[in-house]
Amino acid sequence: MTTRREALGLLAAAMTRAAELRAATRLPANENVKWAVSLALWGHFKPVKFTDVLDVMKDTGFPGIRLTGFPQCLQNYKITAEEMEREVSKRSLNVITISFNAPFHDPKQQDRVLNSAKDAMQFLSRFGANRLVCFSPNRTNLTEASFKTMCESFNAVGELANSMNFRAGLHNHLDQMVEKPEEVDRCMAMTDPKKFWFSPDIAHLFLGGSDPAATIRKYKDRLIFLDYKDAKWTKPETDFVEDNGKVQPKDSRTAQFLSSIYDLGDASVDFPACHKVLKEINYKGWICVDLDTARKGPRASYERCGTYVVDKLERIYR
Repeated sequence: MTTRREALGLLAAAMTRAAELRAATRLPANENVKWAVSLALWGHFKPVKFTDVLDVMKDTGFPGIRLTGFPQCLQNYKITAEEMEREVSKRSLNVITISFNAPFHDPKQQDRVLNSAKDAMQFLSRFGANRLVCFSPNRTNLTEASFKTMCESFNAVGELANSMNFRAGLHNHLDQMVEKPEEVDRCMAMTDPKKFWFSPDIAHLFLGGSDPAATIRKYKDRLIFLDYKDAKWTKPETDFVEDNGKVQPKDSRTAQFLSSIYDLGDASVDFPACHKVLKEINYKGWICVDLDTARKGPRASYERCGTYVVDKLERIYR
């Protein structure tokens, strides 16, 4: 039987090993730029407890998390808002935003959009967050009229956000109404810069045909949040089999997309150029390393991404 003294000794040894591991891996500094993960990645893996996700964040130096699938994610992870707040606080971590999807394009559902946005921001405010990342609707809804309605809706959500001491901003995405360079420009032109901001996904800009560094420089005065993940269009040779057992046929759009997402530094995005823009504007805020796949698991990918941040990006701006 293990004595109390032996148990304390084992605990101390484990804490020492953890500290040595953190020192050896040189975790991101999290000074001007603070680094985050997206809960979406864990949806591609076998179910884990929410606290397991938090432990990966803590160990790899990514102290923020963007929630996805809100509010259903609370049910999926069998955790209450109060429990989440307690577990996050216990580890000195942060819930920083929500991937907010709504029928922005539908004039008949604008009350629903605003009510949902209010609920999301009220939830985030309990964690001290003040950013709302707004995704545009599915691309199948794209018409001149729906795009105009979407931008008007973005302004309305932005005005609500301002009244709640938040900022709301556009998140561009493949297969959504704001995907291509001209659509990013059009949305930025049709929204009020005092109400609606920009929270770009660098990989989706790249895969959608934009120059990421040039785009964020163009809208540097409206940046409130960014996603970093590496990308290059990659045609899968076999079906893409996810850890949770889902099989994406190799000829499907999903398989091609997942095959085209990589850890930082493993593909074609020029992150140093993006980081130079952040230095120019003295950016102080969050970057979410929003991986859609992790070939050796979330922990291994975030360790590798953290190493890239320390070795390649912090020398530019941290």
